[in-house]
Amino acid sequence: MPADIFSATNLHAGYGKVQVLWGAGLTVGQAQTVVLLGANGAGKTTLIKTIMGLIPSWQGKIVFDGRDLTRARTDKRVRAGMSYMSEIGCFPGLSVEENIRIGGQFTSPERLRQRMAELYEVFPAMASRKKALASSLSGGQRKMVGIAKALAGDPKLLVMDEPSAGLSPLFVQEVMQVLAKFRQTGLSLLIAEQNVKFLELADHVVTLSGGRVGFSGTVEAMHADDALRRAYFGLKG
Repeated sequence: MPADIFSATNLHAGYGKVQVLWGAGLTVGQAQTVVLLGANGAGKTTLIKTIMGLIPSWQGKIVFDGRDLTRARTDKRVRAGMSYMSEIGCFPGLSVEENIRIGGQFTSPERLRQRMAELYEVFPAMASRKKALASSLSGGQRKMVGIAKALAGDPKLLVMDEPSAGLSPLFVQEVMQVLAKFRQTGLSLLIAEQNVKFLELADHVVTLSGGRVGFSGTVEAMHADDALRRAYFGLKG
């Protein structure tokens, strides 16, 4: 088993007086891909935002790369090596290049130049449209800009919220191929999804329902004990 690079334990969180998370937690190993699976309203986005410090945890502990970041600001988590891609992915009113530069804002100018060159090699369609507004791109292309933005800071852990949202099956496959390529570089991934296709990337899966973890284990073990069907209220695997 790989050593853990990230762990969230017994997280309670919500909005105002409305509690959404009830003791949720998960771990991500070095160079491991964990898929957080759950239906709409399961609490996935709230858990991801709590992990990134976008909303405060009421209770629990968050440790990344050996550091307790439970009370750390979001920018401190990013500087430590965590990166976040929201469901929207990028800033539509900014150009492709401006989006990527924002993603690498805590990186040295020299390393950011190197990183951008690397990313343009992976995303050649972006290289020819550096100055184009992200809003002028297709939904799938904007998602790719979002991935490039999230990777610009050379993170150790990429946290993604619904990368398949709004995409055709063809683009979903393309996103998965890109993520598979970066996995090979040692990047750890935490992907919140309701699209079961992403289980193809998973080393480990966690199901969430009603703000509580229902299952944590391998994809094979999940299918064996019917946790996927329970998570989806009757959907056949």
